[in-house]
Amino acid sequence: MSIDEALLEARLAGEIEDTIRFYQFSPSAVSIGYFQSIHSQVHNSACIKNRINIVRRMTGGGAVYHDNQGEITYSIVMKISPKMREIVHSYEQICSGIVEGLGIMGISARFNPINDVLVGDRKISGSAQTRRNGILLQHGTLMYGTDIKMLANVLNVSKEKLSDKYVQSVSKRVTTVKIEKGLISFEELLSALKEGFTKIFGSMHNIPFPPTVLERAHELEHCKYDTESFLFLR
Repeated sequence: MSIDEALLEARLAGEIEDTIRFYQFSPSAVSIGYFQSIHSQVHNSACIKNRINIVRRMTGGGAVYHDNQGEITYSIVMKISPKMREIVHSYEQICSGIVEGLGIMGISARFNPINDVLVGDRKISGSAQTRRNGILLQHGTLMYGTDIKMLANVLNVSKEKLSDKYVQSVSKRVTTVKIEKGLISFEELLSALKEGFTKIFGSMHNIPFPPTVLERAHELEHCKYDTESFLFLR
């Protein structure tokens, strides 16, 4: 999360161009939206038992389970063009990269306002966004093999929601690449996503992280994201 914010700051300062990155959480983690409370959104004992980290995002939105073995996260920092001034339009354009990538893998998906990608009626990807001085940061997740039972266990605290019945309910509302298409390697998935975003935003080239971005990310990690004061902000 600190890298995402450092990239946003660097884009604001004109130190980098519009940038997209793909990454995974290691170990698995739950990220909560900036305005959420851990106590109402996360089953903390389940996270401790399963060695799952918890982090607060700088963006809003709901709690997300990031499965190290079955999920890929993307983040994009870019200048807000005139046609992206409306938030829902910006979500639609950026999420179109995911829709295109899934299509390349043979999965028919669609954007669902305000910030989801669905396969049929089931969610496969969600995103969150923040804006500063004409630049946006949007990051989101794509579930390609997420453990749905674990997702249901860590994102809720009530006994009712932790029941097998609730797990079945979650399974009816979310899906994964693996469910839709069978086993696809991480490399195949990443290649399809890169191609999908290229169709939307044009050709891209790989760049190393600028040292200043990594330095700033470490600062943000220690003074913000790794502190209890930020984690338990609400």
